[in-house]
This record gives sequence, C-alpha cells and structure tokens, in this order.
Amino acid sequence: MTIRDRVKNLTPYSSEREKTEIRLDKNESPFSLPKQLKRRIMTQLKDLPFNRYPSSSSEGLREKLADFHSLNKENVVAGSGSDQLIAYAVKLFSGDRVVITPPTFSMYRFYSNLAGFDVLEVPLTEDFDLRPQQIKDAIRDSAALFLCSPNNPTGNAFERKTIVDLLETGKPLILDEAYVDFSGKSEIDLIKEYDNLIVLRTFSKAFGVAGARIGYAVASETTVEHLLKVKPPYNLNSLSETIAEVLLDNHEIIQDRVEFIKEERNRIYERFEKYSYPTEANFLLMDLDAHEFLLEKGIGVRKFPGRLADKIRVTVGTKKENDRLIESLEEFIESRTSSRLSGQQGR
Repeated sequence: MTIRDRVKNLTPYSSEREKTEIRLDKNESPFSLPKQLKRRIMTQLKDLPFNRYPSSSSEGLREKLADFHSLNKENVVAGSGSDQLIAYAVKLFSGDRVVITPPTFSMYRFYSNLAGFDVLEVPLTEDFDLRPQQIKDAIRDSAALFLCSPNNPTGNAFERKTIVDLLETGKPLILDEAYVDFSGKSEIDLIKEYDNLIVLRTFSKAFGVAGARIGYAVASETTVEHLLKVKPPYNLNSLSETIAEVLLDNHEIIQDRVEFIKEERNRIYERFEKYSYPTEANFLLMDLDAHEFLLEKGIGVRKFPGRLADKIRVTVGTKKENDRLIESLEEFIESRTSSRLSGQQGR
C-alpha cells in the first residue's frame, strides 16, 4: 500500500482536553441548551424519518439561514461544522498556495495542505493586526487568503476597511466569522458587492451546540453554485439540521446567553487588563504562563507553542467557573510577584 507523501507529512489536528473540573480550553459555550429548547427539538425529532436520507443540500436549513441574514437560499451552503466548509472552499480556486496570517486557526493550513496547496504565512503584527501591503504582495500569486475575525486565538476583530481593501484585489478571501456573535461586526453584507468573498459561520460557539457539528458558508450565488458542486450530498445529517432550525426559530434565547458571556468576558478583562489582549470573542488571550498552575487548580485552559508559548487562551465560562478562574489567576500573579521579589532580595 502506497500513501501519498502529502498525507504522510501532515500533522493531525490535536487539542486533547485535559481531565479537569472546569473546561475553559475549547471556546465552547458554557451552557447546554435550555430545557424548553431541548423539548422543542425532541418534539421535532420524534417525527423525523430516520430511515430516510436528509435533503441532499439541506434545503430547509438554507432557507431559514437565508431569511435570518436577509439573503437568498442561493447564497448559503450548510455543512457539518464550518471546518468541513473550509475543506470545500479551498478546492474551488486554482493556484499552488494559499495565504494565512498566524497566529490563527490551524485548520486553514491543514485543509490547504491536504488539498495540495503550499501555505504562505504573513504573520500578524506584535499587536496582532494585519499587514495589508504584505498580504497584497503575497496573494498576488496565490489561490486564496484565509482570515479569521474575530481572530482565534488572539480575540481581536480586523477593521472592515482593511478587509474591503483586500477584497478590492479580486483575490478570493475566505473570512471565518465563528466568533462574530460576540462582536456584532459581521461582513456578510459584502457578499452582495464582492463575489470573491466567502464568509464562514458556525453553530458551535454562540448557539452552544458544538457537539451537533453545524456550520454554513455565505457567498455570491455563483460561488455557492460551485461550492455545491464540490460538496458531497447529505453532508449534514437530519438531526443536526433539525436542531439548527429550532435554534434559528428561538434566537432570542441564544442572544440572552451571548450577552451574559460578553458581560463576563468584560469582567475578566477589566480585572486582568494588564495581562489581557483586547478581545471581541468568547475568550481572552492572556500574557500569563499559567497553564500548569491552573491545571493543578482543576481548570483547563489552552496553551500554544511558538510565538504564544508564554500565554494562555481562556474561554469565558459560567459565573461560578469565572470566579474560580479569577481567584486562581490572582493567586498565580501574587505567587509570581513574590518569587520575583525574593529573587531580587537574594541578589
């Protein structure tokens, strides 16, 4: 058996969860669905014909998503998580490489490599902002550009005028808005003007159903037509499609939880502003090398290699979880300060 060299050289995605009491490491919602929504979903599922395939292209969900965004069904493609739609989108464009702006979501590289593309990096600035001119130079001979706004793992959203400036190049831009519900700064309306824009969205974050694996892409009708050509039929199962439709019909309940998460995010940020980067997501990147310390306290947070090795990414949890986090981080900072002072006195 011969395995492709490109597959041999791939590094599989890995973010194994530590066995901790408090899980603040994967940017999930801290809440399961409210009981009234679960009951509505179960009522819908009772009448679902499990022996039948779902709609080949999730027609019903696409219609609801189109209404939700004041678009047409022909502007929407549904998928099993937005990750799956990254894999579809990268297949559309001709060229030998794609451009990413690290630190950013690792799956852009993974799916691009798998599709046969090389990946060119244009790193973010020290303040985690874009380098527009360097990106323009890079995408001139590239197939596509991936951006995440708000960016994972830094939490900051990029300016609309910069995104428009990059779209003006005519090069395909795949804009991941997984965390946009926590910022309110979506660029979806730009698909009406730019047919080189694909916007990715997910139900895993604000909607709180990461386990159901529901995502979608929004783009011009022409681009969606091509996306539908490269995706397999029945790529979203009937259960997940039903869950998504119920959530869209009851979005006000979800929005209340989003507001709570934003309030808690701001509370944590204000307490540790000296150590935190500005964020418009449901997490904070913190300039504290506290991963191991927090593990000992039963709190799991995300640690990264390379440029972010001395930082942690903290997902906003419930109030009780956030209280524990704040208390533990205060203890960490105090112990670090005491150690530093002791070292100075020793000299």
